[in-house]
Amino acid sequence: MSVRYAWNRRGAVAVVAVASVALFVTGCGAEEKPKADKPAATTAAPPKGEATEGSQPVEEPTETLVVLTGKKGLELAINSAERDAGGFLTVKGRLKNTSGTVLVLPAEMRGDETEVVKHGKSLGGATLVDSVGKKRYYVLRDTDGRPLTTSALDSLGPGKSTAVFMQFPAPPASTTEVSFQLPTFEPATLKLS
Repeated sequence: MSVRYAWNRRGAVAVVAVASVALFVTGCGAEEKPKADKPAATTAAPPKGEATEGSQPVEEPTETLVVLTGKKGLELAINSAERDAGGFLTVKGRLKNTSGTVLVLPAEMRGDETEVVKHGKSLGGATLVDSVGKKRYYVLRDTDGRPLTTSALDSLGPGKSTAVFMQFPAPPASTTEVSFQLPTFEPATLKLS
């Protein structure tokens, strides 16, 4: 057997092996396209809040627990105050500018604690007051002192709103309502779930 015959034979085997692998990979990744006259077997619904072709964005239905009024046309609508198994209470809502001009959000909303102030504008000044248990709960902070709340709040355009959250230590299960306080806003009573 000559060297040329052995080399051609190895080259042919290599070409066949590469072609086989390429066909295998192509075959595994290919999807059968549904025929135009037959609908696909499964259709996925669009994620919440996303629009499908030719439709409007789907809004999640939200219940408003309370609306707090702030300075110069700011409103905070609280949609939920829920306890979780980890011992936290998360308050979620929407901060809205009801005025006709751009509003710079007040720095007082972040509170005046040194650790919170150095991390910029936030809702770190929010507190919950349990008048029955005679206790005040502050927004939680991470190990670097950043408040566990919406941050980087600067301004809101006329009629614009933004989703916000604040996380607190959960009051005891026997506490069913607390007073929610945020600097520059009127206080309000929250029913806890």
